[in-house]
Amino acid sequence: MAETPPAQSAMIEDFKMEPETRWRFFTDQVMGGVSTGGVDFATEDGHAFARMTGRVSTANRGGFIQMRLDLATRLPEGTTGVRLMVRGNNQRYFVHLRTGGTLLPWQYYQAGFEVSQSWAEVRLPLESFAASGALLRSAPRPSSLASVAIVAYGRDHDARIDVREVGFY
Repeated sequence: MAETPPAQSAMIEDFKMEPETRWRFFTDQVMGGVSTGGVDFATEDGHAFARMTGRVSTANRGGFIQMRLDLATRLPEGTTGVRLMVRGNNQRYFVHLRTGGTLLPWQYYQAGFEVSQSWAEVRLPLESFAASGALLRSAPRPSSLASVAIVAYGRDHDARIDVREVGFY
């Protein structure tokens, strides 16, 4: 029996070329929340990465900080998931995807993942992303993806996540 080759990966960000011009950071303060934080870009052992840190607070109906990248081009045909290289503070984080159909600020597709203190690859199949509301399709279509975000969300906690690569497979 022949082995199936691994899925090809399309890298969209490795944080080497002026990532601060592409990534936006924001918090629940845009809607009255009180979470705080920021994103910094650094290099370690020859690898560039983004570090998002902050304090997520559910006070005042808030509860998120995020760094978001608008996708400049359509994803390759056959894209089936999101691929990350991450490390952090042993917490749960999320990827939020927005599409042409997520018109309202609270509409997105979400999938969670865990980080440890060591760099690790995370693969999130598109079918594992849950729609934030009933008005959205059950799963995002690759051809309509407009942005990808790394998010600390949903509970009171200190966030620290490093992201070295963002891509799709």
